[in-house]
Amino acid sequence: MAIVLCIETSTSVCSSALHEDGHLLQAGEEHKPQSAASQLAVQIDQLFLKSGLPKKKLSAVAVSSGPGSYTGLRIGIATAKGICFALDVPLIGLDSLQVLAAGATVPDHVTLLCPMIDARRMEVYTGLFDRSLQNVEPTHAQIIDQTSYADHLSLHSIAFFGNGADKCKDIIEHQHAVFLEGVYPGAAHMGGLAKLKYERKQFEDLNLFEPNYLKAFVAKTKSA
Repeated sequence: MAIVLCIETSTSVCSSALHEDGHLLQAGEEHKPQSAASQLAVQIDQLFLKSGLPKKKLSAVAVSSGPGSYTGLRIGIATAKGICFALDVPLIGLDSLQVLAAGATVPDHVTLLCPMIDARRMEVYTGLFDRSLQNVEPTHAQIIDQTSYADHLSLHSIAFFGNGADKCKDIIEHQHAVFLEGVYPGAAHMGGLAKLKYERKQFEDLNLFEPNYLKAFVAKTKSA
């Protein structure tokens, strides 16, 4: 029996969940921008309280590793590392886009999934997955224009979703393009992915593990 705490903070949604052998036990979500700093630790405490599980029963912590919000990822990963160090349990890193894809319900005729996380302006963090959530095109940052995904769309029906897909609707116009509403990366959908990595012992180095920002972080300064 593996009890895994899952943490997802790559977008404006702050979420955490407890899974037992991939099955959801408890989940918490806060749909408010920049809520991770104040709400994540409280959420996690509530998960253990509601489930009745003592923290010492935890087998591992899985965290969404990026890409996504710089601040959200730092908070989520720092929290995950702290719990792992305190309880001496392994850390599992999961691609935020794969987590986003895991939460999508797509029509039967769709063959490829294209999760998108907003990266400002007309750029998104994205990748392509098949229906079994295996990578067809690796995670990357991409500026969207009228030619984006043209080759894939000529052969496949593709579902686009996530907070980066909204701004692409009027640009990616193709009969094989399907846009899904209300899909976001959530800890409740991380159980199956975390279970697979736990069974394979695909753990991260707690000292070296860092967020996958994809783009360099540039701090903004106030003008004089």
